Amino acid sequence: ELKEEFTRFLTANNPHAPKNIVRYSFKEGAYKPISYVDQMAIHLSLNGNMILKDSDEGRRQSIKLGTAVEKAPLETSAVTSGEAEIKEEESTGDTQAAGEEEAEESRTAEVAEAAEAEEPPPPGVKEQKLANQFNFIERASRTLNNPMRNRACQSEPAPCESFSATANQWEIYDAYVEELQKMERSKEKEKPKAQVAKREEKKKGRKLNSLESQSDDITTISKGIKIMERMVNQNTFDDIAQDFKYFEDASDEYRDQQGTLLPLWKFQYEKTKRLAVTAISWNPKYKDLFAVGYGSYDFMKQGEGMLLLYTLKNPSFPEYVFSSESGVMCLDFHNDRPYLVAVGFYDGNVAIYNLKKATSQPSYKSSAKSGKHTEPVWQVKWQKDDMENNLNFFSVSSDGRIVSWTLVKNELVHTDVIKLSVEGTTMQEPEGLQLQTLGCGTSFDFHKKIDYLFLVGTEEGKIYKCSKCYSSQFLDVFEAHHMAVDSVSWNPYHLKVFISCSSDWTVKIWDHTIKTPMFVYDLNSAVGDVAWAPYSSTVFAAVTTDGKAHVFDLSINKYEALCTQLVVAKKKNKITHIQFNPVYPVVIIGDERGHVTSLKLSPNLRKMPK
Repeated sequence: ELKEEFTRFLTANNPHAPKNIVRYSFKEGAYKPISYVDQMAIHLSLNGNMILKDSDEGRRQSIKLGTAVEKAPLETSAVTSGEAEIKEEESTGDTQAAGEEEAEESRTAEVAEAAEAEEPPPPGVKEQKLANQFNFIERASRTLNNPMRNRACQSEPAPCESFSATANQWEIYDAYVEELQKMERSKEKEKPKAQVAKREEKKKGRKLNSLESQSDDITTISKGIKIMERMVNQNTFDDIAQDFKYFEDASDEYRDQQGTLLPLWKFQYEKTKRLAVTAISWNPKYKDLFAVGYGSYDFMKQGEGMLLLYTLKNPSFPEYVFSSESGVMCLDFHNDRPYLVAVGFYDGNVAIYNLKKATSQPSYKSSAKSGKHTEPVWQVKWQKDDMENNLNFFSVSSDGRIVSWTLVKNELVHTDVIKLSVEGTTMQEPEGLQLQTLGCGTSFDFHKKIDYLFLVGTEEGKIYKCSKCYSSQFLDVFEAHHMAVDSVSWNPYHLKVFISCSSDWTVKIWDHTIKTPMFVYDLNSAVGDVAWAPYSSTVFAAVTTDGKAHVFDLSINKYEALCTQLVVAKKKNKITHIQFNPVYPVVIIGDERGHVTSLKLSPNLRKMPK
């Protein structure tokens, strides 16, 4: 029944008009059907109160007005248009109210009187014109080129008076229009000039002029185009969309607690082919939107970076594209303001991008004057607003500084929270100076409940437990790994537990009150990233440089992964990052070729705890 289509056609025919009218034709001597039927249906008709000058009523009114002017002295002869209109309305109202028979009798009598009393008016007094009720201009019904007020006032006194009654309103309106035009001018100035490389300028120099003229037209239909593009993508990737929504791997029942990852969409962009995925983060409000940072971990291959935002609704093209002079190393969305993205770069700068603004440049950026890092920024994290409700975030870098950045009056103000010093490395210079080598921070994470508490991972393999309150002292030091700590993260449910991974092939789970790890997992390759699942305190996933993703669930198996799956097939490619979606059973994995793969967790990998 649902598949049946019922079509209805709208026509201009009146459904109540008779279709079978027949009339007798004397010419042919037979009844003939009439082909033409009047289809017009009148829904509303109103009688107006305009009167022709040459009509009886018009003559009578003009005579009345003429006699009134003769009787009145010159000083009081000025009658305002408003009063005249009122009199007309009263007189017309009286005539309309009277019965038809009385009206006819009165009219004949008045016409006779008018004929008797029709004499030329005295030469001194001008005959006053009737005020035309329709001779005025309503500004609201006109376009922007309004008439000049002074001219209107000089030429037409009656409209000017009615216009002055709303003069104050129109002054406000004019001020509003001026302010709008100022805002539009400032927006146009903000738009950055199209930066085109020298080689491309020669090739595309002629095309630029035509493109600029087209850009205005494109913006007007961009929203419609975006919806159309998403619909087309939904149709082309329909089978993947169905898998994402409905498919559950039935073979999990026979796998003895093992699970699988089902590949869904692959996100790639032409300009990021030679860049590695250096950071991934889901948007806290829009659960289908995620940001990807692009750069390079290789010191010899440093260049431009990019920040892209993709949505699961359109896998073929990013929603937002931002390019930067230096490689993006880390990023983080603000929890309460999901349109703000904090970004850390390889050159030591930090920046804030505002997705609401149409510019491709960051809204705020640090500089050498404002205390930027001297080494790459490896992680940034938003924190709660300070006492004065200013936005602030923290950054960690290889230069050993953990810096708090605060937005004060549209500029980034920095304060050093802590400097990571390595114990037992104080060197005595010949001149008596003491030099202390700084620890290189690689990652950090703030406690979910205790505001001041945070962990910092370093290149030396140590994890420092720090407090925002102490700038020169650590609360605790964990001799965690033999190589650089790539990631450290607090458990979202268990307040004492945190996880760390390293290039020494291991993932370790810790209780922050105990110096030794509770669990150690050797994954036979350098571990690039580790992440806790948002739906369970015992599920976590890690990615290794040999192209595999590992998913563990400690409540089912404490000794080995429930799923170890090859995600990237090529030998030269390495996986760099992994993130769980906060709502859907989906993980996204980034690699060194600039691709982001989304995979769906099978039912065994996402069992909810009791």
